[in-house]
Amino acid sequence: MATSASASLSKAVKQQYMALPQGDKVQAMYIWIDGTGEGLRCKTRTLDFEPKCIEDLPEWNFDGSSTYQSEGSNSDMYLIPAAMFRDPFRKDPNKLVLCEVLKYNRKPAETNLRITCKKVMEMVEDQHPWFGMEQEYTILGTDGHPFGWPSNGFPGPQGPYYCGVGADKAYGRDIVEAHYRACLYAGVQICGTNAEVMPAQWEFQVGPCEGINMGDHLWVARFILHRVCEDFGVVASFDPKPIPGNWNGAGCHTNFSTKEMREDGGLKAIEDSIEKLGKRHRYHIRAYDPKGGLDNARRLTGHHETSNIDEFSAGVANRGASIRIPRSVGQEKRGYFEDRRPSANCDPYGVTEALIRTCLLNEEGDEPADY
Repeated sequence: MATSASASLSKAVKQQYMALPQGDKVQAMYIWIDGTGEGLRCKTRTLDFEPKCIEDLPEWNFDGSSTYQSEGSNSDMYLIPAAMFRDPFRKDPNKLVLCEVLKYNRKPAETNLRITCKKVMEMVEDQHPWFGMEQEYTILGTDGHPFGWPSNGFPGPQGPYYCGVGADKAYGRDIVEAHYRACLYAGVQICGTNAEVMPAQWEFQVGPCEGINMGDHLWVARFILHRVCEDFGVVASFDPKPIPGNWNGAGCHTNFSTKEMREDGGLKAIEDSIEKLGKRHRYHIRAYDPKGGLDNARRLTGHHETSNIDEFSAGVANRGASIRIPRSVGQEKRGYFEDRRPSANCDPYGVTEALIRTCLLNEEGDEPADY
């Protein structure tokens, strides 16, 4: 199994240093989304006090020419703290700080989708939009081969692995457990986890989160997963179809509701939203992966529990549809619906913003409105 060289370094030796007191100083790790729209970067600074709120944190900067975000002749980019969490790696009082990225002229970077998402969420805050996102991922060795798979072949066909138990069914559970506990410590709204249909594929769920918190919490959960995998010497992949052929892809199913949908008779509001989504399928496909739909084209084939990328569909308890209404929601006539189209490497800010624009702001057509 190909694992990283760093994983073989003695963690016991490292622990000697991590146990040293740090005085009254605090380490703040600033995290941001790079120019790919899916990669994460981070760096750390020392603070003389423990920040209690986001306003306590100073702005910072970085070299955007090394993150696919600017050219070398004008490379300084600004990091604007947006959300703060406890640091599960360095522990209290240290912090993880999720940041927005601004260009040299203080305008948002191309992959800073948070800024418009926040504006759109503020327009509908009286409707209390809740989201829950189901993040699927695949554990790979450093050679890109799925963790635990035979080096020159394939494991047995899909069937026994989903929610599986046992060494021949669950590949890499240590990573899942470590990530879960680290998220709970950090204050991420993680609400569950399970093994997925393809061996070495797993899922964690984040939510319910209201408004902009959905994107913040999912991005930090992804960062924590990457860091946990780094410690174990393996790689977490959010590729929507990591292994071609008769193997499930990876999505990020997004559950959505408003106050009206959650109240008695809310099924009508759910059905109205689904009707609006059906008229705007192409816009949503473009918003649901970082390559404007090209990544999802490998996954949304109509097979392996997916809908066809070119067709919109909806149904109760139907995992082959674009939109699934859970059976309990159909029976109780209120609750939420699940959009199964977003890819595993989607930007949650873009996905949640698109749902609000179509379902609550009643936008139509292939382009978002400018407010």
